[in-house]
Amino acid sequence: MAESTIQQQSLTGWDKPDLDLSGAEWQSSSGGRGDVQIAFVEGFIAMRNSRRPESPSLIFTPAEWGAFVLGAREGEFDLT
Repeated sequence: MAESTIQQQSLTGWDKPDLDLSGAEWQSSSGGRGDVQIAFVEGFIAMRNSRRPESPSLIFTPAEWGAFVLGAREGEFDLT
């Protein structure tokens, strides 16, 4: 079986810094339900899967986070 490698590449138009999340204070959803955690770091919002905290985190600007939360509240991501 061939070995695979993962390479980090800079993304064109990526306007977010590489954040150091090692000291982030991760918060779970209310009631501790779900697999999502968020942290507020250096003016950005990071989101990760709590079951796989070593996997990459999504990074949002405050405006992006606001749009995401509004969309979630309005059912934009409901699958039913």
